[in-house]
Amino acid sequence: MILHFLFYCQIRTFGTKNCASIVENGCAKQNIGCAILSIATNNFHLANKLGEGGFGPVYKGKLFDGREIAVKRLSRSSGQGLEEFKNEVIVISRLQHKNLVRLLGCCTEGEEKMLIYEYMPNRSLDAFLFDPEKQSLLGWRKRFLIIEGIGRGLVYLHRDSRLRIIHRDLKASNILLDEDLNPKISDFGMARIFGGDQDQANTRRVVGTYGYMSPEYAMEGRFSEKSDVFSFGVLLLEIVSGRRNISFYHHVEALSLLGYAWQLWNEEKILELVEPTLCELSFQKEVLRCIHVGLLCVQEFAKDRPTMSTIVSMLISEITTLPTPKQPAFTTRPISSDTDLAREKHILCSINSLVQESIATLWVEEEYQEEDEAGLGFVLEEISHSHTSCSSTSLGE
Repeated sequence: MILHFLFYCQIRTFGTKNCASIVENGCAKQNIGCAILSIATNNFHLANKLGEGGFGPVYKGKLFDGREIAVKRLSRSSGQGLEEFKNEVIVISRLQHKNLVRLLGCCTEGEEKMLIYEYMPNRSLDAFLFDPEKQSLLGWRKRFLIIEGIGRGLVYLHRDSRLRIIHRDLKASNILLDEDLNPKISDFGMARIFGGDQDQANTRRVVGTYGYMSPEYAMEGRFSEKSDVFSFGVLLLEIVSGRRNISFYHHVEALSLLGYAWQLWNEEKILELVEPTLCELSFQKEVLRCIHVGLLCVQEFAKDRPTMSTIVSMLISEITTLPTPKQPAFTTRPISSDTDLAREKHILCSINSLVQESIATLWVEEEYQEEDEAGLGFVLEEISHSHTSCSSTSLGE
């Protein structure tokens, strides 16, 4: 009882003055300190570790009232730092959609920087999609609802929210699943806010995950809504096939999943792409439509790719006639000899070990966009000078 009272007093002392600088329009987040999070996660015990990404480890925690939370703790050795932390707080705290993960609060005490999210009991999509023992739990109806949910979440980010958001790191491990396996897009540390009539931007620091980045972004640093569309297309094909895009490094023709799908499409054998457990005749038409839409999303040139609004309409058959897809990006890799093929395999294996689905920084030094017009300059300044936890008063009570 004494311990509970002390923590209660700690929370009341921190108050909500920092919340106002992070969350606007009355959407106050809950205030929690590092000591509370330490207790909730059993001192960040390894047994409570849910996973780890470019930001750092993620832990499961339980508050005094029994609520379960996910605590994302910035690693001191992380390639993502304070800017990404600020960015994620700013972006996700201003968004609200059933297919986006919900931020409950954040903590910035001393050198500690943590984000507190709603806990997703089924963790991330990749844990089911690429696990032979769990794949069967995702039947076609559930997979289609996941595809549609991710699509609607992106429509919200691109068109329907107060801010236009480009996610820039959409992948299977950033799609969390709730208790009913409903999808929620997460990890907004690399997201960018577009203002006014802006439809694309350039960067000298390309961040994202190998296998999901569009060619114009990976090679030229140009990103737009169509960059997210490309990533969505890769993810869609992964969901249908049950295979990672980068799992084809050992293929005799050194094809990616996109190249393999394109080859089967041209040979009129596209059903061979589908995971065997999904090959029910009653779903065949819907599965083929999804593959068709996926190929439209991964076309090499951004101008050829549909918008997310159009994609969702295609998926639910509001648009019945689909255009013929053009050749996807990254579908050719000239291999001149067995030695070269072996070298390609070694390089890709090394990349897999190094990146481990985390953020891959390809170039250096990005000039961050000015966001003061959206009222965000003040937010960044407040977080930079904050040495207390931020967000309302009930989370640790």
